[in-house]
Amino acid sequence: MRFMKWIGLAAAVSLAVACFYPWVFIESKNIIVTGVRSEGTDFGKPGYFHLFMIAFFLLFNFIPRVWAKRSNLLVVALNLAWAIRNYMIISSCHMGECPEKRVSIYILLFSSILLLVSALFPDVNISKVKSDKSLGK
Repeated sequence: MRFMKWIGLAAAVSLAVACFYPWVFIESKNIIVTGVRSEGTDFGKPGYFHLFMIAFFLLFNFIPRVWAKRSNLLVVALNLAWAIRNYMIISSCHMGECPEKRVSIYILLFSSILLLVSALFPDVNISKVKSDKSLGK
């Protein structure tokens, strides 16, 4: 599974790009909500947490140690939970008005799932890990 590292990199880039594109459009207020810009709402800036998690994912993804791969699982699990939270809160109906969902919010969910899949199948050489343990590293 040597290609999972690069699938994770592509998913991280697409997730970062999706944070800057429109997630929903609220017609009554004429507001476009993105991950980093949500003026006129109480959503805050949820895209910054995704960008923060992407930085840690990329760091842990390219470190060839077992502890980094295990830490990466925590990072991508938090990222996926945050993506599901954003989807549920930002795209839900409020006081009878449902915002119009844009493609970027679906890309956000799909990229977060791809990050999780790529972290579940890391590129770790098992024989190298066993030899590192025998040498006391």
